[in-house]
Amino acid sequence: MKSPLAPGIRLITSFSRDSWYRGFILFLTFLFYTAYHLSRKPISIVKTELHRNCSSVIRPADLNITNNATWCDWAPFDQDNYQTLFGVLDNCFLVAYAIGMFFSGIFGERLPLRYYLSFGMLMSGLFTCLFGLGFYLKIHSLWYYAVIQVLNGIMQTTGWPAVVACVGNWFGKGKRGFIMGVWNSHTSVGNILGSLIAGVFVSSAWGMSFIVPGLIIACTGILCFFFLVEKPEDVNCSVPQHHSEQESGETEPLLQNSSHVDRTVNGVITADPAEVVVEPTEAISFCGALSIPGVVEFSLCLLFAKLVSYTFLYWLPLYISNVAHFDAKEAGDMSTLFDVGGIVGGIMAGLVSDYTGGRATTCCVMLLGAAPMLFLYNYIGQRSIGTTVGMLLLCGGLVNGPYALITTAVSADLGTHESLRGNSRALSTVTAIIDGTGSVGAAVGPLLAGVISPTGWNNVFYMLISSDILACVFLSRLVYKEAQGWCTRAPRARGFKEI
Repeated sequence: MKSPLAPGIRLITSFSRDSWYRGFILFLTFLFYTAYHLSRKPISIVKTELHRNCSSVIRPADLNITNNATWCDWAPFDQDNYQTLFGVLDNCFLVAYAIGMFFSGIFGERLPLRYYLSFGMLMSGLFTCLFGLGFYLKIHSLWYYAVIQVLNGIMQTTGWPAVVACVGNWFGKGKRGFIMGVWNSHTSVGNILGSLIAGVFVSSAWGMSFIVPGLIIACTGILCFFFLVEKPEDVNCSVPQHHSEQESGETEPLLQNSSHVDRTVNGVITADPAEVVVEPTEAISFCGALSIPGVVEFSLCLLFAKLVSYTFLYWLPLYISNVAHFDAKEAGDMSTLFDVGGIVGGIMAGLVSDYTGGRATTCCVMLLGAAPMLFLYNYIGQRSIGTTVGMLLLCGGLVNGPYALITTAVSADLGTHESLRGNSRALSTVTAIIDGTGSVGAAVGPLLAGVISPTGWNNVFYMLISSDILACVFLSRLVYKEAQGWCTRAPRARGFKEI
């Protein structure tokens, strides 16, 4: 008598080989981009240590000081213009990232993703560690830290187009919004881990706040080299169908599997005519990617959405420290709540957009909701711990939800648009254009915050609220188009029911 399989084995065998590979790739790419964001976060935590309120710090008895107000600060950030200098550091990274992103997509389409990602993570780890070594080598030159930020910004561009292209290769369009909404939580998870790791060392030796994340991303680069599989066909897995019958307008779906079924006609082996194999080998041009419907609108929307998100990423701990008077570690820990809200917001945005089919409308509604919430957070967010926690979670969800949806599901949808006729090599370029444009906003936001914050934090929040509204404006045409589609489909559905 054959004994029944153990429950655990039954669970394992219930998943197909394809499912295991897809889950493995999803996990790996999640880990990779978590490491990218983990290595970006320390600068926002360390800012509060580089320039502190020295009157609240216990001074060593044997320390000979010349300025009682700035003796505990790290030069050159011990000056009155320290906020502007922090803005310069942020901008060095973000401008380099924004410019490099447009070229990164082009390289990503033409180079093996495994080598490209591995190199990028190893070099990002190197430059992150070099920033932290400034503490141990007692480097006080702004130029040193600025150059390191520029080089790190360029290396960090290797991540996003490559991981989105890899996930897009493995997953079809079915529940892409939900899958990528969950997957995109790597951004917030990376920010949270980066904040917590940096917070452990920030008050004792802030150099380790950079060195430890640098070593982590370098190790994930080695992991990528040994385990990443770029495409399903590389391991004989089935290729997902990116276009439905309705999208392509064809009577037969476009099949992208390189394998095909042969049949014999009059003794001659021919391909099955029902199967259409479309696999262009040429990478799409930059102008060709721009001509895809929706790319320009979503790119401009992301510019302003990412401006808001990255201003919070780089300045929220300092804002909490200045307004609520927390120390560096407490402010960093509290800022992670914004990213926790971002995880929930990204998943909800994916679910709603999958259900409604309205990617642009989902983004627009969340952006419109974010504007008044930012206003309220600035005015009542610091009244109590409970209010602070609630407002940070809510603002994080509304701000990061549209950002997450555009950079993942929307980018993957447009990168596999029906107008491309199955050209899967467009995905990295489209992703780079959208995220590169968004990165311009990411560079401008923290810079503006550095310039505006000396005039009062209220003005910074007015700038963020205006950006959210402008992001909605750029989506207005696509929202109107989606609404028209819903109105057209509704009468048809009723008509079919009556018949």
